[in-house]
This record gives sequence, structure tokens and C-alpha cells, in this order.
Amino acid sequence: MNIELITLLAILVPILGAFTVPLVGLLSARLRTLWAVLIGLATAVLPILLLPFTVGGTYLIARWDIYMGIDFILTVDALSVFMAVVSSSVGAIILIYSIGYMSHEEHLNEYYVMFLVFIGAMMGLVFSANLIFLYIFWEITAICSWRLIGFYRQKEHVVKADKAFLFTFGSAVVMLLGFLLVYNQTHTFDLTAMRGVSLSGGIAVLILIGIITKSATLPFHTWLPDAGVAPSTVTSMLHAAVLVKIGVYAYARLFNATFVLPAGWETGIAVLVMASSLVAACAAAVENDIKRILAYSTISQIGYIFLGLAIGTPVSVAGALLYILMHGLGKAGLFLCAGIVEHSTHRRDIRELGGLVKTMPLTAVAFFICALSVIGIPPLGGFFPKFMVIFGTVEAGQVGLAAAALFIAVLTAFYLFRLFHAVFLGEPKTDVREGSPSMLLSVAGLAVFSIAAGLLIFYPMQVAHAATIQILGWLP
Repeated sequence: MNIELITLLAILVPILGAFTVPLVGLLSARLRTLWAVLIGLATAVLPILLLPFTVGGTYLIARWDIYMGIDFILTVDALSVFMAVVSSSVGAIILIYSIGYMSHEEHLNEYYVMFLVFIGAMMGLVFSANLIFLYIFWEITAICSWRLIGFYRQKEHVVKADKAFLFTFGSAVVMLLGFLLVYNQTHTFDLTAMRGVSLSGGIAVLILIGIITKSATLPFHTWLPDAGVAPSTVTSMLHAAVLVKIGVYAYARLFNATFVLPAGWETGIAVLVMASSLVAACAAAVENDIKRILAYSTISQIGYIFLGLAIGTPVSVAGALLYILMHGLGKAGLFLCAGIVEHSTHRRDIRELGGLVKTMPLTAVAFFICALSVIGIPPLGGFFPKFMVIFGTVEAGQVGLAAAALFIAVLTAFYLFRLFHAVFLGEPKTDVREGSPSMLLSVAGLAVFSIAAGLLIFYPMQVAHAATIQILGWLP
């Protein structure tokens, strides 16, 4: 198996394939959609082929010299492959959902081009081991999300898309300044040559600004709930699979596996992310817009991932990595179920909804299962990473932070059960029907995967364990 070729294809297939979509669209709109879905499925298969290679602890560093240290370097290890599998797989499911959800929309050439380039940029980012290429792919995701958030082209939507772009693009420029200062210190952009390098507080702050803004963490979180004006397929990608997970991946790659932060900074970061998680959970508990509730939930749940990485024990780091997978499955399912509700009722205010379990039973069941996973109810997949992060936090002696994490878990149960009760229980207020077959297949698949990931936890745990050893052992 040619590892280098498969890795390159994982990046190039979605990016180059995206630009064939409009050409196929000249033949048939339906063929264009199916072609885009096939590209997404092919992209999802490629990182899965790399799993056997990385689970055993082996890795590959491939490099192509370009100019002045800006070399194209790919790191194929457990961490990068794990992130690639999660992002591309959830992305492929969302593309299948798009067959029904987006079928009557205009501007679908742009939609599928931006969506596939988005996935390709994520693949490039997770495999890149050069800070400049990491930044380039980082900014490509910002451009794609800007166009996708403003997809409907209404003035209000464009304003909120611009806000998301300015937040994420501007903070990335700040992060780039940090990268340039790292180069000034180390004389290289090659991450594989920087392991163990200590960063000053100033450089660490510049890089962290880019990371926490991309992951919508307090105080740079306000752009994410506003992004709910986008189609539900887009919000699902932003919240579950790609955009906000870029930040936690970058934190793991840069601050767990490469650089050394100043003493005591990990505790400060853990406090910040728990404060962000608590504020977002409280906002979700009082919000009435279904997509904004789920957006605040994402901000809150991302805090657990950052907490596990910041605490830095083997259990907490493995839990944080598992959290990326389990949250991706559960939250994608919740957003896509919300999309079916909005698509059928044309309403997002939960006070105007109710009783949909009687007319949309499959959607209701899928939503409930995914909600249980996000809450952390055993034996669903979401239970194990939440338990591991909290256990690792206690193990590190941070009992106060662990107590805060437990309280936030209670709030998560409150606002998701409140949401389910308001939308699906009670007397019907609208006469609606289930979504299209592709939409139901997607949400049912995510619900089943949320169950299977818990019952078969041994297999994702193997990958998370291999990535944890790599991170904490600074390997390769």
C-alpha cells in the first residue's frame, strides 16, 4: 500500500474533484449531485485505508522541497489519520443528506464546490507538518465557510457570514504572526523539527487566539450561533465535523505534540475553556431558536475536548480525542434532524413546534439517540470520552474543574431534553411529514453509529490510544 499516494489523494480528490462538479452539472443537475456525493465517499474511504498503518504506532513523514523552508510536508500518524477519518466520514454522510435537503435550491454548483473544497482543506490541514501550509489550508476553510454561511444571499445572512469570516480570518492572521515569530526562533517551519521547543508567552498567545477563535471559545464565540442562518448541512459541517474541530486538532498538534507552553498555562487554558463551556451551556438553556441552542451546545461541548488536552494526562487526552469522534456523530445527527424539522415546518422557534413525534417518528428517534450520546448516557458513544475527560481531570488533581464539567453535563441534559420535549412531544402544532429518504438515511445512520461506537468502543479506543502515545511521547 502506497501511503504517500493515498494521503495525497485524500487531499487532492475533494479539491480537484470539486472543480469538476460544475462541468458535470452541464450534463445533468441530478448527475452533478451524485458526482459530488461520490467524491465525498471516495475521500472518506482513503483515510480509512490508512488506519491499519497507524494503529500499530507506525508513521510516515513525506516531504517535497519547494522554497525557503516552505516545504510541503505530510505527517501520516495516528492523530492526523484519526482526524481525517472523522471529518471526511461525517462530511460524506452530510453530502448524502444534501441530496434531499438541497434539491430545490439554487446556486448548487457553488454549494458543492465549496463543500468539497472545505473537506479537502481539512484533509490538507490535518496532514500538513509545515506551519505555512497549515495556515494556507486553515484560511481556505475560512473562505469556504464564508460562502456557505451566506449561501441564501439575504442581507442578514451575508452580514453574519462576513462576521464569521472576519473573526476566523482575522484571528488566523494573528496566528500567522505567531508562526513567523516561531520561525524567527527556530529558523524552520517544519513541525517535525520543533518538538520540545519552548514558546514565550507572547508567541503562545498569538497562536492561541487563532485556535480558540476557530473553535468558537469565549470570548471569540459569538460568530458561531450567528452562523445558524446557513443551510443545516452547512451548520452541521461547521459544528460537528470540520470547522470548530480544526482548533482542537491544532491545539493537540501544536501544544500537546510539539511545543512546550510556559509553566502553568495549561491550567489557565483549562479554566478558560470551562468558563466558555459553562457560559454556552447557560445560553443554550434559555435560547428558543433550535439551531442556536445546538450552536451553543457545540461551544459548550468543545470545552470538554480542550479540557482533556489541557489537563494532559493519558486518560484525559485519549478521552479528548474520542470526544472529537463521538461529538461529531451525535452533533451532526442533531443538526441534521433539526434541518428536517426546519425543512418541513419552516419554523425554528421551539415555542411554535410540538408533537412532531407523531408525524416524524424516525426523526424523533434519531434526535433522541443522538441527544443521549451528546449528554453522555451509557452505553452510547458519548459516555466514554466524557467520563475519561472528567476522570483524567480528577486524576490530575483539578477537582474544581472536574466538578464544573459534571455540572455542565447536567446542564447539557437539561437543555437537550427541553429541546426534545418542546419539538417532539405534546400536541402537534403543524401538519408535516418526514424528510426525504436520503435525509432519513443520514440521520438514522448517525444514530446507529452513535450506538455502535459505544458498544464497539474497543476499536475507536485503539486509534485514540495510539494517537495519545504519539502525542504524549512526542512521536514521531
